[in-house]
This record gives sequence, C-alpha cells and structure tokens, in this order.
Amino acid sequence: MSSDASRNPSRTADLPDNRSEKLFEEEMLYMAPGAQSIAVNSRLVIDHGKGVHLVDVEGRTFLDFFSGVTVGSLGHSHPKYVAALKAQIEKVTFGSFTTEPRVRFLKGLAGAAPGDLRRAHLYSGGSEAVEAAMRLAKAYTKKFEFIGFWGGFHGKTGGVLGLIGDDFKHKRGPLAPGTYSVPYANCYRCPYQASHPECSFLCVEFLRKVIRNNTSGALAAILVEPIQGTAGNVVPPPGFLKALQEVARESDALLIADEIITGFGRTGKMFCVEHEGIVPDIMTLGKGIGGGFPVSGLISTDAIVASEPFSKPSASSSSYGGNPLAAAACLVTLETIIEEKLVENSNTVGAWLLDRLREMEDRYPFVGHVRGRGLMIGVELVRDKKSKEPLSGRAIKTLFQLALKEGMILMITKSVIRVNPALILSQEEGNLGLTKLKKIFDVLEKDNLYQE
Repeated sequence: MSSDASRNPSRTADLPDNRSEKLFEEEMLYMAPGAQSIAVNSRLVIDHGKGVHLVDVEGRTFLDFFSGVTVGSLGHSHPKYVAALKAQIEKVTFGSFTTEPRVRFLKGLAGAAPGDLRRAHLYSGGSEAVEAAMRLAKAYTKKFEFIGFWGGFHGKTGGVLGLIGDDFKHKRGPLAPGTYSVPYANCYRCPYQASHPECSFLCVEFLRKVIRNNTSGALAAILVEPIQGTAGNVVPPPGFLKALQEVARESDALLIADEIITGFGRTGKMFCVEHEGIVPDIMTLGKGIGGGFPVSGLISTDAIVASEPFSKPSASSSSYGGNPLAAAACLVTLETIIEEKLVENSNTVGAWLLDRLREMEDRYPFVGHVRGRGLMIGVELVRDKKSKEPLSGRAIKTLFQLALKEGMILMITKSVIRVNPALILSQEEGNLGLTKLKKIFDVLEKDNLYQE
C-alpha cells in the first residue's frame, strides 16, 4: 500500500478501472490480513449465485465446486431457502426464546440422528460447538484430557488449538494442557509405511500406547472427524471408527464425532458415522446444517447432557445460538434435504463423480490418489507418484488460476483438490466440472507445469 493510501484509506482514484479489481482493492484497505485464502487468491467480487454457479460483478459465471467449504448444502439462492428466511425476517430474528421453527428443527434433527442422540444445543461457529462438546465430555466423565489426530482440524479458538494435527498451531501457544495428537488412518501417507489391512491398525495400537504412556489417565474423550476435511478429504479404512470407539470404552472415555463438515448428507449418508454403523457419544454439527447461515451445534444423549455443570442454566448456551433466523435456516435446510432426497443424490452423483475422477488417476502422472464418499472427494496431486512428493505451492497456484480462467472455483489445500459441491449437483453439472478439470489437467501435463 502506498503512503498516500495509508494516510487516506478511502482514496480509490488510482485503483484499476476493472470493477472487480477496484472493489477488491478498496476492501483490502479496510480488511485486516488473514482472510480466507481462496477469497484472497481469487480476488473475486461476487454479485449473486444460483444453484451451483456464482456470478461476479463483471457478469462472469463460475461453477462452484467449493460451496463455502461445504456450508452451501442447498446451493445458492434455493427458492425454498430464500422464502423461509424472508418470512422469518418479517417476524423476529434474534433472542433465545422458543420458536416454532426451532421446535420443528430440533425434533427433525433428533429423528435424523443415529441411535439415541436426541438432545441438541445450537451455536454460531464450528469451534464453539467443539469446545462445548469438550466441556460436556468433562462434565460427564469428570476427566479433562483429550486426544485428536494428525491432520485433524476443529476450529481456531484457544480450546481446540491443541487438537489441531498440523503446523497451523505453531507460534499460537501456549496450548491448553491435556491435549494430545496421534496419527490418523491416512493410508496413502501412512507414517508407519505400512499397508492396510495387513497393518491391523497400527495407528490404533499406537493410540493405546499414547493413552498409557503420555496421558495422566484422565482421558475424557477421543475427538475425530469421520473423514478429515482440511487434511484433504481423507477417508479412513472400514473399521477405524469402530476401533476408536473400543479404545474410548477401554478408557471410560467418550467418542466425539466431529461431523461439522461430513454431516447432513455430504458423504452419501445423513451422517458419516452411519457408514460404519456406530453411534458416537457426542456429535458436533455445523457447515451444511444451515445451508449457508452461520449455525453449529452438538447432539448427545439424555444421560450425557444432564451432566453438571454443563446442564446448569446458561452454562451451555450462546447468545446467537438457535436464534429465530438460524432456526428457520436449519429447518428449511433439513426439510429440503429430506424432501428433495439430497442425501441419495449426494450418494449417487458422488459415486459417479468419484469413478470418473479415478480414471484421471490412471490418466495423469500428477494425480496421486483419489478418494471420497458422496460429494466429499479428495484428489491428491503429486510431482511423482512413486515418491508421493506433493505439488509445489507455485504449481498449486497455477492450477487454481487456470481453474478460474476456465470458469471454475476449486478449493486446493495441502496439494489436494477438495471437491465439495452443493448436494443439489446433477450428473450433467458434474460432467461440466469434469470437462473443465480435464482441460486444466491437460495444460498442466502439456506444459509440464506440475513440475514447477
């Protein structure tokens, strides 16, 4: 920023004539650093969206395979969603009093959740819900230690930083005491250099050793994403979650399933734990729960939520959680997911898309691994398939910009394309995405750009 702009941040005369650039640069005069990478790197200025497409202020249309990191379960401007929120805005929008939409949503959520999970609290952000789940686990078990996983991500607030399983937490200490991390069942990048099923879940046996040798014997819960999102949509092998539940039982601890990304049909089941046939003790919810509205929550059993001090008045509440507008968003989202069979659509279209993407794994030298469930797919990119060396930051940036030029918004983290479109995605729209992706990959291969 120039010194003139620093003294007078409202000055925009020197900014480009291009409307998008001008608006983006003007916002940067006021926006603090640290905004979401995909927004900063794309420099997009969005005007409106419809379905799985976004349109910027220049009138350019983009196929959205990002969906706000899975928050847009119904896509953009779904007519039922728009009508429900408009109607609620004209009535009441804030406060913690009971409203009919909240009653109907909580009842519907209890009916949709697995097993005897039926008592919920609503919040406004993912880490808020996870920290609430941790407080609940402490209240029930009367213990205070937690174990998370390498590659795991549960938010950015102080209480969960110690359970983030990568270098994001570096220089953000001190971390909360009593938090530990162990390897996740990421078989493509197994830290033991073993193979499943021959390994017999070495990662789970290591977890047992950590509990025995690293903790003080006060484990309250194991916190796990059924599929790791931020790590690159990493799908563990069958049996992993059941094994974790067994370890939790051995330690008289709870199993917390973080379904903030995976829930509400994202993986082809209403909740991802259903693929394993398990019922966790606590489930955290968010992202797609409100179709884009900032809502999160947790759900557990009658016995667990009755624990004090969690169950004392105002002890687990939130000023914004479950407000009338949020409840209306949650209700219409859940009802639309069920009425329009979007869980089934996620399963069917996702399986078709996964098969087509796996063909690319055989076709391109830089597509190292394709995995996923439903419309939560990861395409891991490498410089070399044998060494599995990830693509460089420069190559990833090139790929991302090529996608924008092709009219496609891709989320790429840790050298993995995270394919997370709205649950309304049709096979025709999926095929459009594949066509665009093939064009991008052809350029990467032809010009050897993946070796940058």
